[in-house]
Amino acid sequence: MPTALPPRSFTDLPKVELHLHLDCSLSYDVVKTLNPAVSRAKYEESFIAPAKCLHLADFLTRAPKGIELMQTTRQLQLVVDDLFTQLAADNVIYAEIRFAPLQHLVDGLSAQAVVEATELATAQAIRRTGIEARLILCTLRHYSEAQSLETVRLVEQFQNTCVAGFDIAADEAGFPIDAHVSAFRYANEHGLHCTAHAGEAKGPQSVWETLEYFGPTRIGHGVRSLEDPRLVDHLKRNNIHLEICPTCNVQINLYDTYRDHPVDKLYRAGVPLNLNTDARTIVNVTLTQEYEKMSTVFGWDIVDFYVTNCQALQAAFISDGLKTKLLAILTQRYHALAPDRIPATK
Repeated sequence: MPTALPPRSFTDLPKVELHLHLDCSLSYDVVKTLNPAVSRAKYEESFIAPAKCLHLADFLTRAPKGIELMQTTRQLQLVVDDLFTQLAADNVIYAEIRFAPLQHLVDGLSAQAVVEATELATAQAIRRTGIEARLILCTLRHYSEAQSLETVRLVEQFQNTCVAGFDIAADEAGFPIDAHVSAFRYANEHGLHCTAHAGEAKGPQSVWETLEYFGPTRIGHGVRSLEDPRLVDHLKRNNIHLEICPTCNVQINLYDTYRDHPVDKLYRAGVPLNLNTDARTIVNVTLTQEYEKMSTVFGWDIVDFYVTNCQALQAAFISDGLKTKLLAILTQRYHALAPDRIPATK
């Protein structure tokens, strides 16, 4: 097994994050700014889930706390800025940030205004920090067909901005896919990038049906694919990328311990994947901490992190030109950290 990396180097490693929920990633600093009545103790009690939840639905009961504070253009701006601060601390060079626009209409914003405000804040943060990022708009499992279609049409409307793709999230086990087939058909017919949560709260059959009816190029989580060797082979042959969030999966009681998580087995089997936090607040984890856990538990070394970050960029919802640029940056920085392990060029 490769030698574990020293602690400081986990921060130094450049990172790519593809599965990151904006409304579940508010730091205490921004929560305190948005609502000064929230104490640190209240934040830890209400915004952060326990290390073990009963299941995904239990975990998701914490999500509304952040959404409540994201109902105006100023609030959306502050939350985006706060997340970029967290990304910078994690040495993230590229991130895809997802949220459901229809959850932010309580104070009178239209869905279009929500996307406009979030997209503008993201574009400004990219220029300010140098961190590349894109937005993914989510429909939710409990939404109607009309709501899903409204969301995917927002993705189409905001093409050629920081909005880059379409997703479906929320309680996978509690709601069937039926209401959302038409929205994903629309996305595929109009050439829109798609990912979809599956294979987390339900087994490999949910991944099969998601691939068949939604046609995404990536799967959010997808960890239970390991239960079906035929599915694992299908993911490899068709280059379907898995957005893996190990700590979150353990937290929702999908696996007893981190060591029980299938991420390493999926990686060794050749399934393209990368590491993500999912919901930085609710999970209470940084990407740097996720990398440290992977090194400690599974012995991942700098080559493993480099390979999975390259796979993430190859699967990213960006132009080939930007992929080439970011891959060059990633390779240069990893080579500088380990010139004997990482080639100078990709």
